[in-house]
Amino acid sequence: MNKHRILIAGGDMRQIYCADRLSREFETGTAGFDRDSLPDGMTLPFADKSSAVRYDCAVLPVPPLDDKGNIYTPCSSEVLTPSAVKELLTEDAVIFAGKVGEKLKSTFPDHEIADYMLSEELNIKNAVPSAEGAVQLALEELPVTLNGLKVLVVGMGRIGTALVRILQGFGADISAAVHNPRGAAKARLYGVKAVPTKYLNGDYDLVFNTAPRLVFDRNTLEKFGNSTLFIDLASKPGGIDFEAALSLGLKVIWALGLPGKTAPVTSGEIIAEAVSSMLAERSGYIE
Repeated sequence: MNKHRILIAGGDMRQIYCADRLSREFETGTAGFDRDSLPDGMTLPFADKSSAVRYDCAVLPVPPLDDKGNIYTPCSSEVLTPSAVKELLTEDAVIFAGKVGEKLKSTFPDHEIADYMLSEELNIKNAVPSAEGAVQLALEELPVTLNGLKVLVVGMGRIGTALVRILQGFGADISAAVHNPRGAAKARLYGVKAVPTKYLNGDYDLVFNTAPRLVFDRNTLEKFGNSTLFIDLASKPGGIDFEAALSLGLKVIWALGLPGKTAPVTSGEIIAEAVSSMLAERSGYIE
């Protein structure tokens, strides 16, 4: 058993599976989960502030805080405050969280905070469940098959390329919207048509956006008919003008956090592996 003691505090089902995975390697405790939220057959140790055990690491969810500034706890009927988490930690405990912002830093000013969503390992592994979840969403929403469907994928990064591979298996007619020669070359490498973003037209039935910048402003959206389904996978502020899309009668789904919704087991294990790797790097040990 590794010497670290890790507190997994709050989050959705992926954090429960993250805790289960970390418990195989570390001494762990959990907070911010109802016992009946655990899958059948899973047992996890719950942290007890009355005991002498204090944790030198904490894993908070994505997002780490809710709108009221408490720990995000969708799997708990009780509120978990930051002060309650602090009581369970050592003075020099490191906090791992996803999509860290200034609000979290000001909430835990005396602790070092590491963002596991910046882990290259995590982002590479997360691309496949994100892409699979997006395709699953499209299949649920569309009244037609993907075979032969005209699909536009915006961005040829990790998720974009994973999407292309999956969509090719369905026999979709795929184009990739790119904004530089590198993206165009990557599209050709994957055997799909490349279209510069500034020359986009509305001749697509399904659009996946993975670019974290505004691509679809009102002028661009006006080129599309209301039969086109848009699925935005980009982090805030997203790549689509949602107000303009709504006023034009276009269907847009902002599909944030898909891995946690469609593949919580895989997503949770990916977070756990990223945290484990980050701890190993901090200790100067990498397998």
